[in-house]
Amino acid sequence: MLTRCGIGKLILIDYDKISFLFAYVISFISMDNYAVFERLLLHGGLDDQPIDLLLSCVDNYSARITINVACMRHNISWMESGVSEDAVSGHIQLVVPGRTACFQCIPPMAIASGMDERTIHRDGVCTASLPTTMGIVAGLLAQNVLKALLHFGQVSYYLGYSALNNFFPTDVLRPSKDCANPDCRRRQEEYAGKWSPDVWVPKVAKVEEENEWGITYPLES
Repeated sequence: MLTRCGIGKLILIDYDKISFLFAYVISFISMDNYAVFERLLLHGGLDDQPIDLLLSCVDNYSARITINVACMRHNISWMESGVSEDAVSGHIQLVVPGRTACFQCIPPMAIASGMDERTIHRDGVCTASLPTTMGIVAGLLAQNVLKALLHFGQVSYYLGYSALNNFFPTDVLRPSKDCANPDCRRRQEEYAGKWSPDVWVPKVAKVEEENEWGITYPLES
């Protein structure tokens, strides 16, 4: 979807074995691979520049934390996305270091309460999966990427989706001064009073009063 829309370069990082050409298969488990991940953040863009935006489609808390830590450290914006365990709701979130809430500013309730995420899933029970919900969330994510990179329309800083009642909550999540991530707190100090959320204002179409070609319309009876 993004390739068809003209995105110049995409780097795919996936722990699973895949066969896509030019894909980087990286596990965050080892420090060596984490160093490769950071190098891609800083030099994976066009002309060996830092990447413009990172998209997260991972399915566990620890992987999101890894992404968040690296992006906060190197001041790289990223979009987090996810689908609920019952597969009937999902969300996307734009994380702009120091300006919007990072992933550690507002941890999931289960993690904030001290629960080990490995105990959430029961043995022999598979998390629900609906390709329709995942497709909708993926589409919202891709659309938000285009708006953010091409600067058109209202970029969503947080956009939820509930399939059961067709509800799309949206908001701007502000960073927490008590965030557990020290780089996030440092970025907040850097951008204090220097940033406000982008608000899209539709342009009013210009009405041409001149009629160079003498086009006329029949009067209504």
